[in-house]
Amino acid sequence: MDYMREIEGKRSHDPLFSGDKETTTHRRCKFVPGPVIVGAGPSGLAAAACLKQKGIESLILERSNCIASLWQLKTYDRLRLHLPKKFCELPLMPFPQDFPNYPSKQQFVDYLEEYARRFDIRPVFNETVASAEYDEGTGCWRVRCSGGGGGEEREYVSRWLVVATGENAEEVVPEVEGREEFGGSIVHTSGYKSGEAFRGKRVLVVGCGNSGMEVCLDLCNHMASPSLVVKDTVHVLPREMLGRSTFGLSMWLLKWFPIHLVDRFLLILSWLVLGDTSRLGLHRPSIGPLQLKNSAGKTPVLDIGTLAKIKSGDIKVCPAIRKLTRHTAEFINGERENFDAIILATGYKSNVPSWLKESDMFSEKDGLPRRPFPNGWKGECGLYAVGFTKRGLLGASIDAKRIAEDIHQCSR
Repeated sequence: MDYMREIEGKRSHDPLFSGDKETTTHRRCKFVPGPVIVGAGPSGLAAAACLKQKGIESLILERSNCIASLWQLKTYDRLRLHLPKKFCELPLMPFPQDFPNYPSKQQFVDYLEEYARRFDIRPVFNETVASAEYDEGTGCWRVRCSGGGGGEEREYVSRWLVVATGENAEEVVPEVEGREEFGGSIVHTSGYKSGEAFRGKRVLVVGCGNSGMEVCLDLCNHMASPSLVVKDTVHVLPREMLGRSTFGLSMWLLKWFPIHLVDRFLLILSWLVLGDTSRLGLHRPSIGPLQLKNSAGKTPVLDIGTLAKIKSGDIKVCPAIRKLTRHTAEFINGERENFDAIILATGYKSNVPSWLKESDMFSEKDGLPRRPFPNGWKGECGLYAVGFTKRGLLGASIDAKRIAEDIHQCSR
């Protein structure tokens, strides 16, 4: 491997390239023979496992103290996979046969921990990446991590960098006029665990995606009085149709029919099962759910009982918020209502632009690869992305396999 001999030569003459030697800037530098993977979520684990299958060891850097920190630390208790387990498996290891079709949060975490044990994946925890930059002089990526208690910084140097921090790295918290005056609790869903804490309270849930819908249902089940802010159009589909999962049925139909016909079929079935959702304040977009997913990455809501609560009046649908006052929300239609708490189901965003010093592969606007799926997994100079497909765990698994094969070919 000529490139390895060249790197070794540069290591001996570059003070910042010498493995585990402390520099005058109090930065400890370590050369990593294999790829550096940033993020120990499902995407990072999948990439590491696929690389190991090819005989390539990698190093995962994780800012939290556990794998899959979003799942373990920032999700609500009743959460289950929204898609059947066969569409959520990571490469090389299926779910246990005794798991239900829609595994619970804890079952999915157990699966990921067993996955890490199976492939002997040992991330470096509590390692927050401050910056990653390509060094043309050495032909490597320099990944700098913020210092610990002693102020020491650490730098990892590798020919390959795999970005696996994903689309859900940071909470999206919208600015709302009067937030400081509200006086009640305002929490993002990343801090929401159960409706038990809101029993008997009037709660306004902002956001009508899968999380917002499910949080409303959870609040109802714990005897709270939720209202749901719906400011955009949204596709709501039954989780299952004709005895099959809606997602599985869609994938099967797409093998035979164009996407616009499959969308029309799904909407007809949805109307038969759910009725006209616009009568409930849930207006559908002008294009179909699958076309919208492909073009904008917006996932349709898979109903698991929330619509029935809206129809019964247990959940009230409200328009966008104009402003907040003391325990009161004023909506754009002029109506005002009192609430004890607000839950922001406003989603997450990528944090890649905050630390990756590169703008060709990733957009500085949204932190996602500029090239859409299936071409967004590979950049220049040994840079890769996994888990940014807007296609969930299935898309991450596809990317992980491609990345491992590409690095394997390069290393040969």
